[in-house]
Amino acid sequence: MDGAGQGESPAGAAFSYHRAVAPMLWVLLGLMVVETSVVHLLVALWSPRAALVLSLLSLATIAWFIFFIRSFRDHPVRIGPDALVWPVGKLRSLTIPWPQVAGPCDDWTLADLKAAGLFNGALIAHPNIVIALDPPAKAGRRTIRYLAHRLDDPAAFIAAFSARPSA
Repeated sequence: MDGAGQGESPAGAAFSYHRAVAPMLWVLLGLMVVETSVVHLLVALWSPRAALVLSLLSLATIAWFIFFIRSFRDHPVRIGPDALVWPVGKLRSLTIPWPQVAGPCDDWTLADLKAAGLFNGALIAHPNIVIALDPPAKAGRRTIRYLAHRLDDPAAFIAAFSARPSA
């Protein structure tokens, strides 16, 4: 993933997902801060030194999580001339060549997709776009048959997906 921003993809269209996915992750981060604060106070009663080490690890994890959430804006889903780029911020990205993309799925349940092999870029959000792959993609030892994401503007994505030159 080269880090193209929202309007910076000259070869194709870019579709953001930060407004749909990030708010739930910010809430999760808030819950993490409250939970770690309580745990650290309890550990500090037992051992101040252990609480300090635990606090440093927690602060590093929280800082990483903040950078991860902020990376959504810089790593949009992209429809390129040769491939579909399906990122999850800076954490992970799949680049699927067009001959391998079967098309959007309209009738699906999340349980069926997970059983078949799903790469869910929406993380904790419920996806609003699902793309079928044929043949399936390999991601390490996993076989990916479906790509799912929660895009900010799914209708624009479907329109651009349908209008691509190889369609």
